Formats: sequence, structure tokens, C-alpha cells
Amino acid sequence: MDKVKAMTIAVLSALMSWLGILAVPVFLLVGCNVIDYITGLWAAGYRTETVNSYKGIRGIIKKVCMWLLVVVGAWIDILINYTIECAGISFTIPFVVATVVAVWLVVNEIISILENMLDIGVRMPPFLLPVVKYIRRQVEEKAESFFDEEEGADDY
Repeated sequence: MDKVKAMTIAVLSALMSWLGILAVPVFLLVGCNVIDYITGLWAAGYRTETVNSYKGIRGIIKKVCMWLLVVVGAWIDILINYTIECAGISFTIPFVVATVVAVWLVVNEIISILENMLDIGVRMPPFLLPVVKYIRRQVEEKAESFFDEEEGADDY
């Protein structure tokens, strides 16, 4: 049992060290994916929807695609660092794009969880859903303004 604990701690420590600033959003995304899937299944009964394997598989595929978005963001970060290195500049950026993508996904998952809970009938503080939606808008606006400054609005 001690070997399993030591191995688990070693693997998680290495993973968190490699992920750096991306570690917290990644672990939050894992938790949010699980909670959203479960609350979505529960809420389906309150929405008078039928739960079947087809819908379940679609939900799982959607979660997998979210992870693929984070991977694509990480690849973009790796390409940026590679380009900087090839240009002879000794500067490394952390997983910035992947982190923004992961944070945006976490916020969207939280919104989905809250909406599922509302459908189930859970009483919720009236400010909670608007606060999370505000955070999503802020993430979108900050990312958009950053890239608009860098590239110009006409480049898209």
C-alpha cells in the first residue's frame, strides 16, 4: 500500500510540475466534467428527457473533445516556445493558451452544473449564475483584447 501511495504522489508531482500554471485548471476541469456529467444525468429526469446510451456516449465524446481543445492550446504554446527558441531568444512562456482554454472550459462546465441543479430544483443564491457568466465574459474579453492588440482585428 505504501508503494502505491508513493507512486501516486510521484506521478501527480511530476504531472503538476510539468503542467505548471495549467495544473489547477486541468484538475478543476476533471472534477467539473465528472460533476457535470452526473448532474446532467440527474437533471434529465427532471426535464422529462429520456436517458439512453446514445446520449450518454455523446456526452462523453463532448467531454473528450473539451480535453482535445486543451491539448490543441498546449500544442499552440509549444509551437510558440519552439518559434521563440528557433529565433535565438532565450525566453520561455508557460502554457498560456492552454490555460485560457482550460479556464474557459471550467467556467462553462460550472455554468452547466448550475443550470442542471436549477433544473433539478435546487435553490441557488440569485447572484451565483450571473457571477460565473460574468467571469466567462471577462475571460473571453481579456483573451480577445490580447489577441486583437497583437494581430489586429482585420487579421481574422
